[in-house]
Amino acid sequence: MKLDKIFDSIENRSLFRDKQVLQSNYTPENIPHRDEQIENIANILAPSLLGEKTSNLFVYGETGSGKTLSVQHVANELSKRASENKVLRIEYINCKLKKIADTEYRILAELIKKLGGNVPATGLPVGQVYSKFLDILENGKEKLLILILDEIDQAVKKTNDEFLYNLTRLNSELNKKQIIIVGISNDLRFLDMIDPRVKSSLSEEDVLFHPYNAVQLQDILRKRATNAFKLGVVNDGVIAKCAAYAAREHGDARRALDLLRVAGELAERSYSNKIKIEHIDQANDKIERDKILDVIENGTKQFQLVLYSIIELVNKNHRTNNLSIFTGDIFDYYENLCKRINIDSLTQRRVSDIIAELEMLGLINFKVISKGRYGRMREIKLVIPDNIKEKSREILIVCLDI
Repeated sequence: MKLDKIFDSIENRSLFRDKQVLQSNYTPENIPHRDEQIENIANILAPSLLGEKTSNLFVYGETGSGKTLSVQHVANELSKRASENKVLRIEYINCKLKKIADTEYRILAELIKKLGGNVPATGLPVGQVYSKFLDILENGKEKLLILILDEIDQAVKKTNDEFLYNLTRLNSELNKKQIIIVGISNDLRFLDMIDPRVKSSLSEEDVLFHPYNAVQLQDILRKRATNAFKLGVVNDGVIAKCAAYAAREHGDARRALDLLRVAGELAERSYSNKIKIEHIDQANDKIERDKILDVIENGTKQFQLVLYSIIELVNKNHRTNNLSIFTGDIFDYYENLCKRINIDSLTQRRVSDIIAELEMLGLINFKVISKGRYGRMREIKLVIPDNIKEKSREILIVCLDI
């Protein structure tokens, strides 16, 4: 059988020695080209080992610039030291995860769970959940809680900045314990967009992570590839091509590592005994497709409603050979869709903002055309590749429960 051949041959044709080394959740012993940032983070948080509350810390940088890896590295070292005197506890939450961090209630419930408590998934007033959180903190052994909120800008977008303000105000309600917030964000303008009252309550320090350049990316890839692959399977030029692709994506090391891993998987599946430059090109195409679907699945409800409206109008117009879609058409379809599924609709201006966001993400193109005395309108063109448009539509139907 063909399946027997595939399963029997996998051990002999595998190009990997340890694929885990290229996974995004892998933590290397050393983090290249980030010594300065790691030392800055450590210096800011070091007094916590003495039970002293430090400034809140905000870490900024593009995706794949080593922010989370560096913060977790410092946190792990702090935890080792703190285990001797029980003065410090560190907890991590990824605010991009829907079922954990899409409401203030759920974030607090997850924190309570991590601290050994329990609250219902829904149903309690938020004030009561805060009280439960405070009680658990006050009765815990450790004097300080360092709370790492990864993608903190996502939590604020979902819950508004009152959540951040409420967290900072908790210290005034605690008698024996204190909270230190470490926020990690891809958005360098994040704090500029929050309420000044909230910002003043943070008393924060910042650490900025600049994107990796192509030379640094090649160095990172070579070190990981040595451990990830069997000897001699990576062709000349492969590492440089990976680094070049990732350098175009704001120096995204995570993207570079994903490219190399996926290229290795594609080479294996094609029964190649080498990873070639063509496998990098194929991997880049595959990752681009997956990235589009991820953006769609994790978008806000309103983002998904507007995109679904565009896709449905494109499909409808394609059947009637009318290829032009205008913002007014989208808004009309969107409003009717909101009524149909009983969701409050946004104003036309806000829908226009979402259309601009879709264009920025590369999901649509638009051009402004004159309609004479009727004014100017934007003509919309969907640029999601045909081979994933239907998959995108299926994801939206599930997310919107249509």
